[in-house]
Amino acid sequence: MSTGNEIERERDVEIFSARLTPHRSLNRTGFLAVMLFLSAVSFVTGLVFLMMGAWPVFGFFGLDVLVIWWAFKVNFRAARASEEIVVTPSELRVRRVSHRGQVVEWAFNPLWVRLDTEIDEDFGIEHLYLISRGRRLRIAGFLGPQEKASFYNGLVEALNAAKRGPTYNPIT
Repeated sequence: MSTGNEIERERDVEIFSARLTPHRSLNRTGFLAVMLFLSAVSFVTGLVFLMMGAWPVFGFFGLDVLVIWWAFKVNFRAARASEEIVVTPSELRVRRVSHRGQVVEWAFNPLWVRLDTEIDEDFGIEHLYLISRGRRLRIAGFLGPQEKASFYNGLVEALNAAKRGPTYNPIT
């Protein structure tokens, strides 16, 4: 016979858990290498213009490097965003953290959730949605089309497992 604590633990078992973050192909070391290379090229080219007497161009080359550095910093800041999706037998939780650290959470009953997709013939899955009780929540926006397809399959399996309910093994 199961006790209340065992049933509660069974309900809280994670069937599916995913943490999604934006993909960034350039890490900090690569960023430093690109900025050093860009700075060196801009400095040398600026010196050539300075020697020719076009001294204002030297400042504009420095301004270009500064704008590119700022754009990379904004990009790295945006990479701090994340999305966590957890499916248990009793709940589907979506937790979205913005790049500024603002947290928004949604909780759904996995028995009433269905997945919907917007598919482009040439591109694949463009958007993935959770639909429950008239609410439509777009998820997995960070992923590419092939990754969304794989994520979709995993999430469908998890929702099906949640709908089947917990499996009890009386022989333990």
